Amino acid sequence: MNAGFRMPARIDVEPQDRKFDPRQYINFIWRHWMFIGVCTALALVLATIYLVRAIPLYTASTLVLLEQPQKAPGLESVLNEGRIDSFSYMENQMAIVRSDSLLRRVVIKERLASSNTMSQDLTKDDPTSPEAQAIMSGVSRLRGSLMVSRAGQAQVLNISITWDDPVRAAQLANAVADAYVVDQLDARFDSAKRASGWLSDRLVDLRQQLQASEEAVAKFRNEHGLMRSGPTVALNDQQLSELNSKLIAARADAAEKKTRVDFLADVTAGKKSLDSLPDSFQSASSVMGPLRAKLVDASQRTADLLARYNSRHPAVVNVEAEKRDIERGIATETQRLAQTVRNEYSLAKARLDATEQAMREATGQGGLDNENAVRLRELERTAVVNKSLFEDFLQKAKITEEQSTFRARDARVIMPARLGGQTFPNKNRMIMMALFIGFGLGVGGAFVMEMLKAGFTTPREVEDTLGIPVLASVQKMEATKLVKDKKSFPLPYYQIHHPLSPFSESIRTLRSGIHMSDVDRPPKVIHVTSSCPGEGKTTIAISLAISAATSNLKVALIDADLRHPSASRFFRLEKDKGLVDLLLGGTGPEASMFQTDGKLTVIPAGSKTLNPTDILASERMKVLVSRLKEKFDYVVIDTPPVGPVIDPTIVAGLADKTIFVVQWGATPRELVQNSIRQLSNNNRVAGVVLNSVIQDRAMKYGGEYYYGKSYAKYYSES
Repeated sequence: MNAGFRMPARIDVEPQDRKFDPRQYINFIWRHWMFIGVCTALALVLATIYLVRAIPLYTASTLVLLEQPQKAPGLESVLNEGRIDSFSYMENQMAIVRSDSLLRRVVIKERLASSNTMSQDLTKDDPTSPEAQAIMSGVSRLRGSLMVSRAGQAQVLNISITWDDPVRAAQLANAVADAYVVDQLDARFDSAKRASGWLSDRLVDLRQQLQASEEAVAKFRNEHGLMRSGPTVALNDQQLSELNSKLIAARADAAEKKTRVDFLADVTAGKKSLDSLPDSFQSASSVMGPLRAKLVDASQRTADLLARYNSRHPAVVNVEAEKRDIERGIATETQRLAQTVRNEYSLAKARLDATEQAMREATGQGGLDNENAVRLRELERTAVVNKSLFEDFLQKAKITEEQSTFRARDARVIMPARLGGQTFPNKNRMIMMALFIGFGLGVGGAFVMEMLKAGFTTPREVEDTLGIPVLASVQKMEATKLVKDKKSFPLPYYQIHHPLSPFSESIRTLRSGIHMSDVDRPPKVIHVTSSCPGEGKTTIAISLAISAATSNLKVALIDADLRHPSASRFFRLEKDKGLVDLLLGGTGPEASMFQTDGKLTVIPAGSKTLNPTDILASERMKVLVSRLKEKFDYVVIDTPPVGPVIDPTIVAGLADKTIFVVQWGATPRELVQNSIRQLSNNNRVAGVVLNSVIQDRAMKYGGEYYYGKSYAKYYSES
């Protein structure tokens, strides 16, 4: 059918960027739906086969709560088992569950080793023995089926076992959980045992240290004659503390009284004035304050009087006398205070001496000097510390001994495993994955095929790539349609038998496109060629000539393919005189031109020649074309393909326009580009004819170019 003639407004300009067009993707899926469907179906079949043959696996899970360990009082300081952060602690516990020692217990208990070795001693330590290797194989299998994770943010372990038997999966999950709980109990028990042993060894050293310190105190007392009844230190801690407090208070009081005595002595000796007398002294005497106030008043009045009178004035003399009386009173009161303070100091000194004597008697240091007293106190303190440390460790040793028999629980199972549910294979997930993978492979493969596609499939591709228009799209005709009255006929005659067929319309569209390529000077000499053999250029050339002839035009068809004269064979003129003979002068024009039905004149190739290029490039060829152009309305020249030979390039210079035939979806684009480039020097290429278009497939590549198929059937014959 007619694909529609389309002449771009600006052929040589770069094509504009096209917007997103969903029809392109729809057409892509439409073109390759069968391949995509086959890939998807194949993936589904493989998935189904796998699901049928796969061994189902079942997963059972149990939850284990990790509790804070129950410890005896004070034992934490001995064992030094402080908790680390929660995340690290949980990671450590999960590592314990996956450890070889724990899983080995489960393998032996659940008899997961091979049957031949189960009768042997599975507790052998030889790693090279068959029994040990069987156990390690069982451990590896169990570890591969084991998954340990933390349940949420709580301190709960989720222990899961995936096995081919749901009952066995639950048994193994519970066995692993029980083994972990027992392992925790054993670890606590071993830790308590080790602590108890360490404390026992430590008590021996502490007992020796205590005995040595007590012997040192006793020896020191014997050497200094400090033997007394009772123990070395008869006072308890509270009594000794009270006695020390009294001693400190007595020393502070004596020091304060001594300070007062020294101050009053300085005042009496005139080293200090009464103005510097502390308030504490004034508060100790009810007389001293008023006297000092009177002295201040008298001094002020004396200063006022001396400002008005001289020193012999009676008023001044009276005030001076009053002032001297006050000073004598203050001196008398000061002496009294000094005596009182000296008495108080004597009493405080006596109390201090008594307290120190009581302290010495209480500690047995009555007859020692300061240096020996300090030495004795140091020895006694050492003995007291050693005794306290020994008693503390003795108490902890008793507690630890009890702890070693108390199996505290750090972990317990809070949800035992039930019958395992099937977790593999997941049929729904497998089917969905197969669908996605199959569809993805189908789309990917289709995309690769699109990328590897060599030929042109739409007129837009031709125009965007080559920069020249598509004059017509000629559909591929089935051999069954080339029959009339049970007799077959060649394709170029199809338009005669079916003048309203899509094929006839496409040839007429081609003629119209050639005419529109130069409206001012309509082309008369039409050169038809292609890139490579087998693209149908001869069929298009003959069909074009026949179409023009049926329109009452005088048409001449020249077979210039001197190497493979297909047009000559079509008209069965391959053995007759023709173009070669005419150009070489071996015959006249009348003997080389053959009239067919209608107004079509055919000039066959003629005799064989070894110099086809020279013949076509001869001056006689130019003259022949010029004369034919004057005599005929339409001259169609069929030449060899551009790719193998140079003949078409020579003939293209003699023709008004060149028609380039491209087989739809087959001729490589690069080859077409190179061929067009050889012919486009003189800008005489009118356009391209897409030949052998498969209509149904073409609709999938560009529906916008072939939308007229249904309408063409309405207006034309089939």
